[in-house]
Amino acid sequence: MKAYKILERQTCEQGQYAIVPIRFEDRFKIMQWRNEQMFHLRQNKPLSKADQEHYFENVVAKLFDQKQPLQILFSFLADNECVGYGGLVHINWPDRNAEISFLMNTDLEQENFETYWSTYLSLIKKVAFEQLQLHKIYTYSYYVRPRLYPVLKSSGFRKDAILKEHAFIEGRPVDVHIDCIMNIRLDFRVATINDLEITYEWARNPDVRAFSIQNHQISSEEHEQWFRQKINDERCVYFVVTYFEEPIGSFRLDLLGDGAARISYLLDPKHHGKGLGRKVLEQGIEEVKGMEDVRLLIGQVFIANEPSKHLFESLGFEITNEEEGLLTFKKAIK
Repeated sequence: MKAYKILERQTCEQGQYAIVPIRFEDRFKIMQWRNEQMFHLRQNKPLSKADQEHYFENVVAKLFDQKQPLQILFSFLADNECVGYGGLVHINWPDRNAEISFLMNTDLEQENFETYWSTYLSLIKKVAFEQLQLHKIYTYSYYVRPRLYPVLKSSGFRKDAILKEHAFIEGRPVDVHIDCIMNIRLDFRVATINDLEITYEWARNPDVRAFSIQNHQISSEEHEQWFRQKINDERCVYFVVTYFEEPIGSFRLDLLGDGAARISYLLDPKHHGKGLGRKVLEQGIEEVKGMEDVRLLIGQVFIANEPSKHLFESLGFEITNEEEGLLTFKKAIK
């Protein structure tokens, strides 16, 4: 197996699936799949065996030894059989972003589309974020594959742009969708009295108040009294979350006894739509897992707060109660 100079680990595995540096032996399978699926590829004519040989010998072969290749391609294996291929293409090293490509065996699409795509995305994210330290990866797709978008959403991707009638497919204009995910690295630090002003700015924002359990307008004096009580309460763990050293929100844990704890999170509205809310909750839960006396997490959201509702559900929380417009979610972590 060939090896990429830029990668420390060449193989990335998940159960029966793996991605490995693209194999020369898979070249004609890939050619066949590309020719069968030209309708959603940026390919304007069928490939010949000569075309494919030339590409592998003159383009692919050179990628392995480059310090910063413009693309890194993989064979996607299921039980050691190649059932697809893809990689990171159009890599922009200065800006640390790349496009994701993926194509699977045409005959397996009907039955395995969601499984293969979600598994592949999980694997390619590990390569892009853990090994290459890219900041953003994205898909560029013609809107002719409606099955793709739920998979992207469930894998943490968000809609970055829709280019209206940006391409012609079989003589008709179609939209191009760009969906992305970012390598978000958040820092959690314990809140102090110095965070009084910024937390009040967040708390009094109308978008925040609309979905707060106590959703009345609050005064600075009321917030100060509440905030001082929380940061001095031994049963409360209060974090301010920063992104590239900028405070963007908070994560709070209120200990209820008997191993249970209520979690609350808040994201500065100016950072909505970037995928940061999910990361605050995900990483906050990881912080909690290190606490020996917490075994059960409880969260509450308004029924009308669809984004938070779906977020808790996607992270494995189960609805245990519905009362007065509030949903109670629970998740065991030990």
